[in-house]
Amino acid sequence: MKIKDIVIGVVEAPLITPFKTALRTVYYIRNIAIYVHADDGQIGIGEAAPTAVITGETNASITEAINEYIKPAIIGMDVEDISQIMERLDKSIYKNTSAKAAIDMAIYDLLAKRYQAPLYKLLGGYRKELVTDITISVNETAEMVKDSLEAIKRGFQILKIKVGKDPAGDIARILAIRDAVGPTITLRVDANQGWTPKEAVRIIRALEDANANIELVEQPVHYSDIEGMQYVTANTITNILADESVFSPKDAITVIEKRAADLINIKLMKTGGIYQAQKICNIAEANGIQCMIGCMLETKISVSAAAHFAASQKNITMVDLDGPILCVKDPVAGGPIFNGQSISMLDKPGIGFSL
Repeated sequence: MKIKDIVIGVVEAPLITPFKTALRTVYYIRNIAIYVHADDGQIGIGEAAPTAVITGETNASITEAINEYIKPAIIGMDVEDISQIMERLDKSIYKNTSAKAAIDMAIYDLLAKRYQAPLYKLLGGYRKELVTDITISVNETAEMVKDSLEAIKRGFQILKIKVGKDPAGDIARILAIRDAVGPTITLRVDANQGWTPKEAVRIIRALEDANANIELVEQPVHYSDIEGMQYVTANTITNILADESVFSPKDAITVIEKRAADLINIKLMKTGGIYQAQKICNIAEANGIQCMIGCMLETKISVSAAAHFAASQKNITMVDLDGPILCVKDPVAGGPIFNGQSISMLDKPGIGFSL
């Protein structure tokens, strides 16, 4: 099964409510869809999410990267030569991780279809069921409380609270949500790089003193401030999750060696796809560090690929794959079943989409 052609399309979906973090506000998903055609007629599907404030990519740059650099590097290669393909993919262009991720997952989709196996089984097949959190966008406190209660009514037991735009009010914001939802709901806090190291320690310690029972705090300071992450991790009890600080296996090694976080968030749009994500997961597991699987604002195509990867790995113990849940409707049919907080893997070949 050889790669014959790569076709670029667009996948779109309106969001139920605006997605707001310390970095951006988004109302509508418009991502790049990738179709990798094999010489036997099979098609592998992938998706790239333009996240300029994190990966530096736009739809235009993703399209250019694939057409001018990635496509010429891998056309004609045999899908079963996965390591060689991924080596050429990585070297074809510097960074551009979302563009690479779309190609990576489409190649894995083809490889699994080659063996008529669901991708999660080909990658390890650890579990069939996942439980995801749901994001509560940063807003005024009353609106965030309302959104949290509505999420619980929909059956979600894990809430990911976005903060970081207003450090002075974040303590009150988080405590109000805890008071409203009660003690049994799991709360994760994501500052999206919005705090300074000293602010982060002050805020987290205040939450600890108030017995807010926060499961983790994600990326409290700027991604490049590894010393700041180290300071926060050393001076708080709550688990610190590295997100934007870890794009590559090398980044994971740095964070672990410097004890800059207790946990690592893997996102295919950051790693450049499943091949590099596996390396990060293995490095973390070897060092006793558990991982989360997360996503950007992605549709069911790429989130399904991430779900397959998560289901295959024992060391991925936390799931943040709520992209399709945030959309008004799925723009594509197929893939795993997303039912509220539950994600169920099916035994269809590949990622599970039929084109």
